[in-house]
This record gives sequence, structure tokens and C-alpha cells, in this order.
Amino acid sequence: MAVAYARGGLFRRVFSTFNPPPAASAARPQADPSTNLFVSGLNKSTTTEKLKEAFVKFGEVVDAKVVTDRVTGYSRGFGFVKYANLEGAANGIKGMDGKFLDGWVIFAEYARPRPPPQQYQASQTSQPYQTSEAASNYQ
Repeated sequence: MAVAYARGGLFRRVFSTFNPPPAASAARPQADPSTNLFVSGLNKSTTTEKLKEAFVKFGEVVDAKVVTDRVTGYSRGFGFVKYANLEGAANGIKGMDGKFLDGWVIFAEYARPRPPPQQYQASQTSQPYQTSEAASNYQ
């Protein structure tokens, strides 16, 4: 009885001080509306076909892709859905954001454009590798 009370007291203490994280909009700025949606929270068994079937109810889906692991072939937990127009994309977000797909709650939002790749720029003051006397004597 004392153990059950202690566990219950601990449970109340832990969860009574829980503060939910700030709203997602405060943490990250919203992406500009586009026809491409980013979908996260996917089950590892979710396929591209299942993703497309779930989103086609809200508009004409041009393309859907679940990003998979190269080795295992399983879903990495996110994917992309491309609609034919902005209205379909907005309806897709309203219809599927926070809903269940394959037993998991998924999140849909406008995809952010991929940043341009950064090119490596060698500094002009860098010197090529120099061998020491010990290294040259080793050969």
C-alpha cells in the first residue's frame, strides 16, 4: 500500500509540473504556401502508395514519395506530397495534419525549399601538406 501511494505521489509530482513545449509556429516560421507538402511522423511500414491514397481525397496528387533508408528500405518517417494546385495542398494540410495514418499521428505542412548546396572554398593562405624529415626518411 505504501509503495502504491509513493508511486502515485511521484506520478502526480512528475506530471503536475509538466509544461508543454511552445507552439510549433513559435519555434519555426511557417513556410510559404506551395504545392509541395512535407509529411512527418510516418510509420516505418508506410509506403508511397499508402501516403498517396491518404492525400488524394483532398485534391489531385501529382506525386507522393516516402523517403526510405538505403539499406533497409523502410520509411525514414517522413515524405513529400505534391499537389496540382495550391488549393489541393491547403486542403491536404487541413485534412491530414494531426490525423492517423497506419496507426501513427502524422503532421503535414508546406515544404521548405532546399537550401543551395554550400561549395567548399579553400582559403588562399592554406599551404599544401608538407612532409617532415622523419616522414621522408621513412620511405
